[in-house]
Amino acid sequence: MAYKEILYDVSDAIATCTLNRPDKLNAWTGTIEEELRDAMFKAEADDAVRVIILTGAGRGFCAGADMGSLSATADKPRTLEEDQERMKAAAPRREDIRADFSQKYSYFPSINKPIIGAINGACAGLGLVMACYCDMRFASDTAKFTTAFARRGLISEHGLSWTLQRIVGLANALDLTISARVFLADEALQVGLVNRVFAADSFMESVMAYATELATMVSPRSMGVIKQQIYNAQFETLEESTQVANEAMRGSFMCSDFKEGVAHFVEKRPPAFTGR
Repeated sequence: MAYKEILYDVSDAIATCTLNRPDKLNAWTGTIEEELRDAMFKAEADDAVRVIILTGAGRGFCAGADMGSLSATADKPRTLEEDQERMKAAAPRREDIRADFSQKYSYFPSINKPIIGAINGACAGLGLVMACYCDMRFASDTAKFTTAFARRGLISEHGLSWTLQRIVGLANALDLTISARVFLADEALQVGLVNRVFAADSFMESVMAYATELATMVSPRSMGVIKQQIYNAQFETLEESTQVANEAMRGSFMCSDFKEGVAHFVEKRPPAFTGR
C-alpha cells in the first residue's frame, strides 16, 4: 500500500509510523485509519523490526477526528448495519487473538512487538484513544491532552472507557472523560497516563534512545510473549495467569534466546538475540 497520510520508516530495528497531516494537527481520517493499520501489520511481519513508534508530524500527535468527517456524521449518522459492515475488516488475524483485541481500533495489543506512543503535541479525542492502545506513552513537555468527547455531545468511544481507567484509575478516568478538560504533560505523568515526559527540543532523541535499548538489549521473543501475557491477564484469574506463565516458561527454556540471555550475561558482552 502506498501511504498518503502517514510516513513509515524502518531504521536500526525500529519502525516509526508518523501521522502526516501536520497542517491539521494530524486530525484522524479514514485514510489514516487504513494506512496505519497496514503499517502496523507490516511492522509486525518484518523480522527486521523489533520495536514500533507511533508519533505525529509537526506540532501535534493527533487532534482527534477530522472535523469534516464529524460534520458529515452529524448530518447523516451511520446506521447500526453500516457500523457492523465497517467492523468486518477488523476480523481476528490469528486464532490466538482475543476478539477484544480485534476491533476497529483495539488491535494494537494483538501486535507482538512493543508499540511506543511518542506524544509530541496535541493529543485529543481519537488521538487519545490510539495513545491509550499503545503499550507505553512518552510525552513532550509541551504536549496537551483532552478526551474531548463530552464537549462535542459524544461519549467515551472505541474502548477508551476500558483502557483509560486501567491506565489512570477509575476516579481519574471519570474526571478526564466527564469534564473533557485540557490537561498538560505534567498532569499526564502524575496520573500515570504517560510513562515519562521529555524536553521538547530533544523529545524524539529521548524516545529513540529508549526504543533502541529495547531493540538491542531485550529478547524479541520475550517482549512478544510478555506483552500477550499482560493484556490477556486482564481477563484471567491469578490461577489461570500462573498456569499460562508456567507453560510459557517451559517454552522459553527451549528457545535460543534463553541460551543467549544466559551466555551474554556470563560472558559480559552485548546480547545477540534472534527472537527464536
